[in-house]
Amino acid sequence: MACILPKMVFEEERNMELQELYRLIGLEPEMVMILERTGRELDLGPISVLLERLTDRETAQEAYEELCSCLSEDEDQIKMLYCQLECAGRTAAKYREKQISMEIFTDTMKCFSRFLEECRVKNGRMFFDRGWWTWRQISMRIFRIGELEYELLEGNGPSMGIHIPSDADLSGAAVDDSLRRAGAFLERHYPQYAGGSFTCESWLLSPALRPLLPESSNIRAFQDRFRIVREHWEDLGYMEWLFRVPPNTKAQDLPEQTGLQKRAKRVILDGGRIGAAEGVML
Repeated sequence: MACILPKMVFEEERNMELQELYRLIGLEPEMVMILERTGRELDLGPISVLLERLTDRETAQEAYEELCSCLSEDEDQIKMLYCQLECAGRTAAKYREKQISMEIFTDTMKCFSRFLEECRVKNGRMFFDRGWWTWRQISMRIFRIGELEYELLEGNGPSMGIHIPSDADLSGAAVDDSLRRAGAFLERHYPQYAGGSFTCESWLLSPALRPLLPESSNIRAFQDRFRIVREHWEDLGYMEWLFRVPPNTKAQDLPEQTGLQKRAKRVILDGGRIGAAEGVML
């Protein structure tokens, strides 16, 4: 799909909407300036249909893949970031139509600023490397409710996938509150999902972590909420989420800033694995 992206000056109203979104989700001033420059150079006309499809969870993934081809000359994926934030602004109207609170909207869309910061920590500079994931947030497939994120899933009947943001509080009270609020959210806004199962796939469910943690650990308590149905020992997600480094980092170079990092690093240096696991909530 070929696209021409000439310069275009956006209407003041659109700029104000994006500025408000940037403020709500806490984007860094430096990134705001980059996005404003990108907005002055980027014509959304040729890709307007793709952007509309990005806000629909039935078509969002396919639209994202087509948009990737359209924005192939996209250094640091800033054009993709701009387009997805433009879509997030449109999604706010859909939240209002379904009477979903702006608190949930804001908490959900803060994934963009969180991912940018995680990228900076991991790579030493800030760029956008999560467009392959964030179409879920802008298409109202993933919602952050309290400390956890919930994804509307299909398959053998409707179910909810639980995701754990890097800044989540996994204390028992915080998780209980999130689950309670999620149940009420589903009953009100997506009743077809209210009776479905809750599943989770994460490095935090890995059985390898259990002997590395004290009995009082919030991670162990979170694991206890699930019945493990599958283990993924080759999964390297823990490199990013536990160690905050690229997955190709050598074992001897892994950081040791926390007790869990130190113990997990020792396991890896001794030839062990951390991996990940899938579980169904009990």
